[in-house]
Amino acid sequence: MSGTAPGSEATPAHPAGSWGAAWLRAMEGAARDTARLARGRAYADPGRDGARSAAGAGAVSAPRVGTGRVLAYVHGSRARPYRAEWRLPVLSEEEWTAFLTAVAARPVLAAALLDGELPYDVVPVAHSAGVRLLPGAGDLLPACSCPDHGHPCKHAAALGYGTGRLLDADPWVLLLMRGRSAAAVRAEVTSLGAGCLDPSAERPRTRGGGVPARRSGGDVGGSLFDGRRPRATRLATEAFATSVRPPLPEPQPLPAVASEPGVYPELPGAPDADALAFLAADAAVRARCALSAVPVEHDGAEPRTVGEHDPLPDLSRWHDTVRLAATHPQLTGRRTLSVRFAGLARSVGRDPVELARAAAAWRQGGRAGLAVLEAAWDPPAGDFDRGRSALAGLGIAMTIHRNQLTHTTRPVQLRFGGDGRWYPYRDASGRGPADRGGSDRDSCGDAADWWPEGPSAADPVQALTGLGQR
Repeated sequence: MSGTAPGSEATPAHPAGSWGAAWLRAMEGAARDTARLARGRAYADPGRDGARSAAGAGAVSAPRVGTGRVLAYVHGSRARPYRAEWRLPVLSEEEWTAFLTAVAARPVLAAALLDGELPYDVVPVAHSAGVRLLPGAGDLLPACSCPDHGHPCKHAAALGYGTGRLLDADPWVLLLMRGRSAAAVRAEVTSLGAGCLDPSAERPRTRGGGVPARRSGGDVGGSLFDGRRPRATRLATEAFATSVRPPLPEPQPLPAVASEPGVYPELPGAPDADALAFLAADAAVRARCALSAVPVEHDGAEPRTVGEHDPLPDLSRWHDTVRLAATHPQLTGRRTLSVRFAGLARSVGRDPVELARAAAAWRQGGRAGLAVLEAAWDPPAGDFDRGRSALAGLGIAMTIHRNQLTHTTRPVQLRFGGDGRWYPYRDASGRGPADRGGSDRDSCGDAADWWPEGPSAADPVQALTGLGQR
């Protein structure tokens, strides 16, 4: 997902003659409230503690660039992210023809574009052709799904500042927002006579700071706002030219969280960008789970695995839906059920609250945690009885029903799972045990509104302590 590589500066400076600086001038010129800009800058800062806690590694996530717009989900203090967007006009066919004809007439500049670079020198060339390539303050229009009607709100401002960094990293994105992909631009320049230019000619200046412009295919991979560059690559024909193989490199360390998908442009005939980003985010989560189970060797010792369970088990449709609801970074919990979450529940014939409850159980213990939620059972003598005795020894009075122990004075419950772990639950109905009359029927969950809450534990006292109830 999005963020900044470790050690990055909080808010990198933009050279005065850079793509990012030009974007920020237009965005700040369009703003009507400088206070919201300041808050948006803090949201876009990947080093901000609040951003890290809300989105894992930055407040702006799942960014996408399309014709006439850039949009992303921006995390704030609430669990549900807001969808922020900036729109700008696309260039007309006449403007594109005038601009690219002017580029093709300059061999050095055309050769740079055909080589995958986009020097800042194209800006004055476009201006000389009567085309304003960079947006002005009156061209940018913010929008956001939050209730704030600021122009822009802090979420749109955060996206705006992130877009400035994006344009410095890959200025081809601006051309995509203006209506042409990198491939289309190069094809048209070639058709205008630039294909036969000498690629060894001296290149024009780049982004205003003397740093070579990023070569790009027009698509932005990885995180949009982290400033990382593509890794060095080697042609397959070179790698397989000989049967001698170098030793494999050491595996990369397992990331703390799954990274978010890169940008998916919205193009005619292409799959929906939102759907692609959603599926890619889930694939990243599952890939990280799979990596956690890869055997790791240590100094000749027996290989061991990072994880304890099969990371990609065969799941029923219901179980896979619960897994998706529990692990996908764009889905929300029981307090704020999004439209997408509700649609996911309907796809399996369940209501959103039922799916949210099941997702909470899955986060506690996967399929074992879900089984604890869905069915009561009669545990054999042994660990269950010892756990009950341990609680009684501490003066914690609990009523018993099958595998469930319910506190007699507090709205908490422990459920013993088939995996030998204790799963804590809390009654969200707002009625205490005294209000329910303390009957076994209610303690089993027929009238109470029991929700999985807190981590499971092998020790019932530890599980109960995780709820803050002793």
